[in-house]
Amino acid sequence: MIKSYKLSRMISDIVIYVILGVLGFIWVSPLIWLVLHSFRAEGGVTVPYIFPHEFTLANYKALFTETEVFDYPRWFLNTFVVAVFSCIISTLSVLMVSYAFSRLRFKARKTFINIGMVLGMFPGFMTMIALYYLLKAMNLTQTLPALVICYSSGAGLGFAISKGFFDTIPRALDEAATIDGATRNQIFWKIILPMSKPIIVYTVLTSFIGPWCDFILVKIIMGDKKDNYTVALGLYKMTDKEYKPEHFKKFLSGSVIVAVPITILFLKMQKYYVEGVTAGGVKG
Repeated sequence: MIKSYKLSRMISDIVIYVILGVLGFIWVSPLIWLVLHSFRAEGGVTVPYIFPHEFTLANYKALFTETEVFDYPRWFLNTFVVAVFSCIISTLSVLMVSYAFSRLRFKARKTFINIGMVLGMFPGFMTMIALYYLLKAMNLTQTLPALVICYSSGAGLGFAISKGFFDTIPRALDEAATIDGATRNQIFWKIILPMSKPIIVYTVLTSFIGPWCDFILVKIIMGDKKDNYTVALGLYKMTDKEYKPEHFKKFLSGSVIVAVPITILFLKMQKYYVEGVTAGGVKG
């Protein structure tokens, strides 16, 4: 009986691992193809084989040196600047709103929480036309500050996970600090935040990834202002019919490069990212 159970358990485990292995390969194979062909020397858009015959760094070199048509270095810098400033503002906004909803008790608190949760259910692109006309009225269209404003102004609505994390921190710490004469501001900056590294890392990562990868909002706001493109929109333009035969391999190289910072961030901060998500989901 025990042997048959172990045998059936082993067979089921093998089947599960095989299925997961196949699914993992399917998921990873496009990424492998992208990296391999970013070093491809021969051909244009496509070649009739999977593995390149010749490898070269010329595609990466051309990406940073041939900037007359597509100025990738400037787009990369634009993306980095927008992502960093949006990340800083968004992180502070989310943490402050989350702390207020977690620790403070005031009239209409639950109403504001419910309104924030409902608004968070609507996708951001529903407001893009209204955002465009508001920015146009303020003469901010086709500018990088417009992107920072759009990415960070509504960040406070993403308070749910951070609030759940702050709810897990004992209130006795706040009470003890209050007895010692600390203000709410001092409690937040000097007691709560130093204990909240996982949720800070989680918020920083999510706040950075959004602007770094966004395409739709940039396309609407920037229009034909190529100098202020971000990498996402710039790479999309490289795949236009008129540019694709000549610049496709540069597009592949640019796609690999833009993924490097995000990959490094996740590898370095994965532990805290998981802790932030799991702890934030314990209590709401």
